[in-house]
Amino acid sequence: MPVRRSVRAVVALAAAGVVGLGAAGCSASSVASSPASFSTAAAGLTTVVEGPRIVVGDAAAPHTATVFLDPRCSYCAKFEESGGVALAEAAAAGKVRISYVVASFLDARSGGTASARSANALRASVEAGRFAEFQAAVLASGGAEDPLRVADGVEGLRGAEFDRAVREESYRDWVASAERVFEESGVGGTPTVLLDGREVGVGGALYDEAAFARVLRDAGVSGVPGV
Repeated sequence: MPVRRSVRAVVALAAAGVVGLGAAGCSASSVASSPASFSTAAAGLTTVVEGPRIVVGDAAAPHTATVFLDPRCSYCAKFEESGGVALAEAAAAGKVRISYVVASFLDARSGGTASARSANALRASVEAGRFAEFQAAVLASGGAEDPLRVADGVEGLRGAEFDRAVREESYRDWVASAERVFEESGVGGTPTVLLDGREVGVGGALYDEAAFARVLRDAGVSGVPGV
């Protein structure tokens, strides 16, 4: 399916918009790995698996943000360190639940299995209680082929159960179902953010923390931190 954004937008969490980058999205030609620092605003929030999605935040939050990302998408990393921060802070304030759809379509476009392996490891990180921290590390790595090496940098994540799930790809069926959700969504690219089913942050706002915070406020999310 076509990927129409090389610069657009979720997160951890993942959330924001880069002013001046325009409306683009991850494609095979846009994949790059550039390490960056990510907010840990979502660390410690309730994280559960709901079918093919990973959901972060209070179940009673009045809004739901659906974030589509691929671990190999460099623009998803940009979102996480900008707009994603605003989204995570809104979740920490109890205003929004974040529902992550972790796609793996860039494997088919770019070769290898890094996206699927990273998606499997992200699913395993929920059980270890380190999803937000690990997601930031995975995106900063550009979706490394060896998720265990990435996990070394996340305190408290490595352990017998997590390592086994990563090595044996225990969640491969979950990874496939998450990819199907992405393919059937019609969103067209990653990162993409839907707020209560409607796309928000189109263009540069995904990659600018303050701009994305204003997008959330204008879409009806009250009391967004930083606005």
